[in-house]
Amino acid sequence: MTFHGQKILPAAKTMKQFEKILESSYEYGVFLDTHIGQLKSIYTMARSRGKKMFLHADLIQGLKSDEYAAEYLCQDIKPYGLISTKTSVILKAKQKGIQAIQRIFLLDTIALEKSYTLLEKTKPDFIEVLPGGMPSIIAEVHQRSGIPIFAGGLIRTVEDVERALEAGATAVTTSNESLFKHYDRSVQ
Repeated sequence: MTFHGQKILPAAKTMKQFEKILESSYEYGVFLDTHIGQLKSIYTMARSRGKKMFLHADLIQGLKSDEYAAEYLCQDIKPYGLISTKTSVILKAKQKGIQAIQRIFLLDTIALEKSYTLLEKTKPDFIEVLPGGMPSIIAEVHQRSGIPIFAGGLIRTVEDVERALEAGATAVTTSNESLFKHYDRSVQ
């Protein structure tokens, strides 16, 4: 799946960043650090502007990241996709027909091998690889898993984005506003 030519998925950590996404040409984006009390209103705003927003389930303040929370999010909030490090959240999202993005932190070879085992179990729609500035690892994970990759974390420059995409990432998630602006078709 491609995101209609979007190279990056802008990630909102604040309402100010979310407002910038609303005003941009981006169709797809990511909600990071949100509060449970804001979810319905921000998704109403996003939908009214034609935005398809992924939601990081592990970063919702006031909501435990487990299968019951995932069920609530899938049934009541209906995000475009759920991002999580938790197996139960990924499996529930898949069961409910919501895009499931398994977030993996690649600290060392042991973490990488454990991630491959996890991916066999969850079979997510996408994998978010962190840190995203490791082109050779992105290529390896994509080749070995066959699952589309989002590269995220510590993406700071246009070169970081381009290297991740050249390595096989489908898109790059970033909260770096200069990158939002650089890749926003409405600004160019």
